[in-house]
Amino acid sequence: MGKRVLVGGAGGFIGHALVGFLKARGYWVRGVDLKLPEYEASAADEFMIADLRYFDNCLVACRGVEEVYQLAADMGGIGFISGNHADVARNNVLINAHMLEAAVVQGAERYFYSSSACVYAGYRQDSPDIAPLKEEDAYPADPEEGYGWEKLYSEKLCQYYSEDKGLPTRVARFHNVYGPLGTYEGGREKAPAAICRKVALAPDGGEIEVWGDGRQTRSFMYIDDCVEGIFRIMGSDHPMPLNLGNDRMVTVDELVDIVAGIAGKTLTKVHDTSKPQGVRGRNSDNSRLEQVLGWGPSIDLEYGLRRTYEWIHGELVRSGRVSEAALV
Repeated sequence: MGKRVLVGGAGGFIGHALVGFLKARGYWVRGVDLKLPEYEASAADEFMIADLRYFDNCLVACRGVEEVYQLAADMGGIGFISGNHADVARNNVLINAHMLEAAVVQGAERYFYSSSACVYAGYRQDSPDIAPLKEEDAYPADPEEGYGWEKLYSEKLCQYYSEDKGLPTRVARFHNVYGPLGTYEGGREKAPAAICRKVALAPDGGEIEVWGDGRQTRSFMYIDDCVEGIFRIMGSDHPMPLNLGNDRMVTVDELVDIVAGIAGKTLTKVHDTSKPQGVRGRNSDNSRLEQVLGWGPSIDLEYGLRRTYEWIHGELVRSGRVSEAALV
């Protein structure tokens, strides 16, 4: 049997996929989260329902494991994180501080932390055609309010625990992860899932609401690339944060057009500039990732969006909100 590992946030989208990835490679996996995965059963050997804001729960979760993959977080799409700065920052700082200490107390040999591209300085992301962000572009610091600040602070905590307490830490900065089995409604969904849902619900020839002017740019990484990257970063000898994202940048309008094309629909975009839209441009520079790992995310956006749209479409059919049983 492989290593005994803990996946924090195993009830969430990325954590659930990571559990399956690790199990397929022979690992013994304990999952921990406030909830079970929403759309399919966890493959974890043990699943612990617990609130990781509390240190005692973190101690129990980290007991008897060799490695900790810490993905647990209070988070969501831009609408959620921009409207809940206090709760997001408080909850996530508590989770991350307590998990690091518990990992040390329980003798974990290595620790992975899931950070975010939201740590990057806002003044470097003020135009749609922004240059890809290098890891050093997080400083001088000007991260996204709330979520970005706590992620940047937690990156430093990982550094301090490595330097002062001898816990090897690895950090990945995620850039917009998407795919099947992810949240697609309710306020915590990310842009690709929200757009897939809106396209699936819209009649051919109808309208689709797009937050912002549609010219803001992002890159989007498919879930399979994400979990592969996490695994490779954890096994690397690189102690500093690394970008983990696709380096193809598209506008939000282009994202809508791709999904509408997959659905075989012609839709009119209605832009709502009163809604949160985040920074104007963001893309991942993967130079250091590829240098360290000899690998980088490569799954095509059109392929990933088709898989995601098909799954969300199927969920809406099952719930009776979409009538057709198959895509056009």
